[in-house]
Amino acid sequence: METDPASLDPELRTNRYLALMSAALGVISLCAAIIPLCGAAASAVGLGLGLYTLKSESRKIAIAGIALSALGLLTTVIYALLLLIKQAAN
Repeated sequence: METDPASLDPELRTNRYLALMSAALGVISLCAAIIPLCGAAASAVGLGLGLYTLKSESRKIAIAGIALSALGLLTTVIYALLLLIKQAAN
């Protein structure tokens, strides 16, 4: 059973929120990959937060955030390359 976030130590609570933000930014980066600059920024911040919270008790959420952010960054790079190739062909 999950503990009440209000009863946690402030540092643990902050780490849990940062891990959740990492996962949320990973999902956002997948959606924002259509605009490469936005997708790359969301992915980079998500990766940073995930790596920062990797050593906390919210390790599973941080790993999910890292994976989603990495996938979002990969999608953004591939989409940007496809846009550049299409633009060069015209």
